[in-house]
Amino acid sequence: MNGERPTVSDVLAARRTISPYLRPTALYRYDRLGRSIGAEVWVKHENHQPVGAFKVRGGVNLVANLSEAERRRGISAATTGNHGQSLAFAGRLFGVRVVVFVPEGANPLKVDAMRDLGAEVIAHGRDFDEARERCEEVSKEEGFRYVHSGDEPLLIAGVATETLEILEEQPYIDTVVVPVGGGSGAAGACIVAKSLRPATKVVGVQSEAAPAAFLSWRERRVVEDRTATFAEGLATRTGFELPQRILWDLLDDFVLVSEDDLRFATRELIEVTRNLVEGAGAAAWAGARKIADRLAGTRVAVICSGGNVNPVQLVDLLS
Repeated sequence: MNGERPTVSDVLAARRTISPYLRPTALYRYDRLGRSIGAEVWVKHENHQPVGAFKVRGGVNLVANLSEAERRRGISAATTGNHGQSLAFAGRLFGVRVVVFVPEGANPLKVDAMRDLGAEVIAHGRDFDEARERCEEVSKEEGFRYVHSGDEPLLIAGVATETLEILEEQPYIDTVVVPVGGGSGAAGACIVAKSLRPATKVVGVQSEAAPAAFLSWRERRVVEDRTATFAEGLATRTGFELPQRILWDLLDDFVLVSEDDLRFATRELIEVTRNLVEGAGAAAWAGARKIADRLAGTRVAVICSGGNVNPVQLVDLLS
């Protein structure tokens, strides 16, 4: 699978790999959310994962498939938090050293969680991409197996299992709405939906304050832009090539939402679902609200990708 686009067969293999370690997450219908957009709304609770976010599916799948030589070398990654947590969790499972680079000022809840899982955490740079550039340099110098947060087929196949679970439990979902930072989750959703039920549409959602993936999709080339969103899981400065190639071919629509849209959606999901939800985790619901007229009368699955909101962020959201 090195560098290749994963297939639904790879997703099925990923499920076999991760199933001893990760249970399927809940998919609940919320009538109050449904009434607000005139549709039947189901929320996929990836915030119930052991690290509080969907990315752990990809981390376990990738680390489980490392060669012995790669395991001995150790792995490295750049992250705003959830990608690093997923690799730290998997590294602890399989006894692999994990070194993670985060931007200065990264979410302390996520940083502490990575350290608790045994990862070495190094803060560098103003944003994710400065941390990523430094991580790539150090990985070459030290010989780590660098794990990109999007351009990894095994990661995409792993996170795609969330959409596999959705369509197995509710096979007549009309639209799956997915948050987009780097795009691995949306790419995985497209692979599964278009293979198992081509009539199911996949819609990506990103913040207009960090629109690099959206612009890359629209222009059919990898684009760099700003990252000014409070939702760190969406804050990527540049599009990722492998997810973008999949999205160019298979994604049905892409929506930008405002920071106020994200805040409102986060508060509403916390209130209605009685779950902790982070900003990126609410992006899909913010997007569904924005295109409510197009979703009216249909069955919609909204992926709540994570719940790693720290107390300071929570107070700000609820004030």
